[in-house]
Amino acid sequence: MEQATDHAQDAGLLRVVVIGAGPRGTSVVERLALAAAGRQAWAPADLLIDGDDGGALDARPLRVDVVDPYPAGSGRVWDPGQSRNLWMNTPSMFPTVAPERPAGVGRADHPGLSFEQFRLSGGDGAELSEVERAELEALGPGSFPPRPLYGRYLQHVWEGVAAQLEGLDHVDGPHVHATLAVSVDPHVGGGYRVVLGSGQVLYADRVVLAVGHVPARISPEQEAVGSACASHPGAHYVPPHVSTDVDYDALPAGQNVLVRGMGLNFFDLMAEVTLSRGGRFEETGGPAGQALKYIPSGKEPILIAGSRRGTPYRAKAAIPAFIPPGIELKFFTYDRIVEAAEKGATGRLPGTVDFERHVWPLLNRDVIRTYYNELAAAAPEVFESTPSSFLDELDEILAAPTDIGDEVWVLKLKDALARALPDRELFDIRALARPWSGHGAITAEAYRAATIEMLESDVAAASLGTGSPLHMAIGALHAGRMIVKRLIAEGYIDERSVAAQVRGWFEPLVEGLASGPPLERIEQMVALVRAGIIEVLGPEPSYTYDAEARLFRAVSPWVGGAEPEATWMVEAMMPANRVAITDSPLLRSILASGLARPRVRITDDGEQVPGSGLDVEGADHRVVGTSGAAADGVHVLGLQLSSVQWGTAIAAEAGGDPHVGARTLADAEAIARSVLLA
Repeated sequence: MEQATDHAQDAGLLRVVVIGAGPRGTSVVERLALAAAGRQAWAPADLLIDGDDGGALDARPLRVDVVDPYPAGSGRVWDPGQSRNLWMNTPSMFPTVAPERPAGVGRADHPGLSFEQFRLSGGDGAELSEVERAELEALGPGSFPPRPLYGRYLQHVWEGVAAQLEGLDHVDGPHVHATLAVSVDPHVGGGYRVVLGSGQVLYADRVVLAVGHVPARISPEQEAVGSACASHPGAHYVPPHVSTDVDYDALPAGQNVLVRGMGLNFFDLMAEVTLSRGGRFEETGGPAGQALKYIPSGKEPILIAGSRRGTPYRAKAAIPAFIPPGIELKFFTYDRIVEAAEKGATGRLPGTVDFERHVWPLLNRDVIRTYYNELAAAAPEVFESTPSSFLDELDEILAAPTDIGDEVWVLKLKDALARALPDRELFDIRALARPWSGHGAITAEAYRAATIEMLESDVAAASLGTGSPLHMAIGALHAGRMIVKRLIAEGYIDERSVAAQVRGWFEPLVEGLASGPPLERIEQMVALVRAGIIEVLGPEPSYTYDAEARLFRAVSPWVGGAEPEATWMVEAMMPANRVAITDSPLLRSILASGLARPRVRITDDGEQVPGSGLDVEGADHRVVGTSGAAADGVHVLGLQLSSVQWGTAIAAEAGGDPHVGARTLADAEAIARSVLLA
């Protein structure tokens, strides 16, 4: 066992330990490398965010240790060795792990670059396999890359960052430790002791927690089912998981597999039991929604999938942009909400607003305005008279003061619609989250036919791209989400409102509409439903386990017919991102020691309960312990910030606003400043 030397009293060395070498850990090290290479105050051209630091960097030699049992750069989720049938859920032009490299600057001076720059450069000099190179050449800006290819990009950026650090005389490292960190404790001589799973102890002046997805304790129901299955050979239960951790080969060919969840993990499962088992999709020459036919290999299981809404997430539109071009938010703006908060709009805390009273009415107006403007452009013939007169009246109605209440302008709008579009109801984007509302009970055969029709319609609309009024309205909702994220991160939306309203109904709404899979996945899914490889349960299904029969059963109260049975059940979802139920030895240790604590949130009835993330303070996200004081030099980045940020799992946007789409990079920079500035 390697023994560490205690340098805790060595005032001549600045020691930084970054725990987690995936994308967020790489972002922090990239910012450290840029600053260490300059060895001066932060140069304005290099800054992502404005700051008043004004000071020089710490003059001490720097030692950088990075701890992660998975490869540096890609980490656990983006393993380049995973199945190539697993896709990213963001298009090539969007994600980055570092600021885009300036034009004309070489890799030695600026190892950071976006994935789109990596694609356009043909791999930026990386040693790629023939398969990787072919995949890269086949991508366009709106294509969805294979996840292992993105992992190779992440490793390439890491290699450049590490080489830059290694070339500096005053830097020792980065030293990569391929193991887990199991605890972080204050050291009697100052700084911290970071204990590794190998038994080695690292001493640090600064610690950065960038641990990403970690195991979580499952619910009592899931634990009971898992325990029952373990004691009854023949029944198999797969709890919530990261897709790279699942042995998909174990799922039996030709047999039923019950699946709970039709989000992104479901589409990973779908691809792995079809494409990865030799099945293939053939083009039919038919329209979007009917363009593919599945040719089975005979090795597929039968997936019987369910979700609360009874449908998967909607397909992403065929638009090579994160926010569709032409989207304009006229009513819901960042400045308008900040002004309202600062003038005392009635959030429960001073300087805050309430989401449902102050944010949603404005965003909903922009969604409605977008829909009807796009409908007028795409299908002017559906209007009784010229669309322009209706659109002028629409703008006048929507521009009414917000304090008159939704019911007033909605009634006026319905009256205008009765004259301009008498056969259509008011567009209600929230109703899209309840696709089967009002349908009542239905037979299994009728539900299957309705599901096929719904999926076909979804693909057909998504394939229209910016020509789809529906998807442009969803694009407006998505643009609003990015502003909501900023407002939450900066504390302008009341925390109770965030918990009850944003997370309660707005997050499921926008995730289900704007964060769905590529439309190719829905096209594939409907082909698999037609082929009998996938069956979809109705809304609000319930799952049970019969220990005596050693069988799982599922049933929807909205769909009649026999209850499907299976000896396998898969929870197609990620582990819960809640630090209070974490199964990470590291997080459990720092919570138990009092170095950190969950951030408390207050429910609508005033009860204090643990929030999902850690309690932090400042732009550099220093952990707050049970004493109520922030730890000097222990910083958090990523998923464990979910109590103070919303949407922490989304990658940074290449070239995005550091206050909005590229906030992860801004967070990494703020932490690097705090670590290095004297």
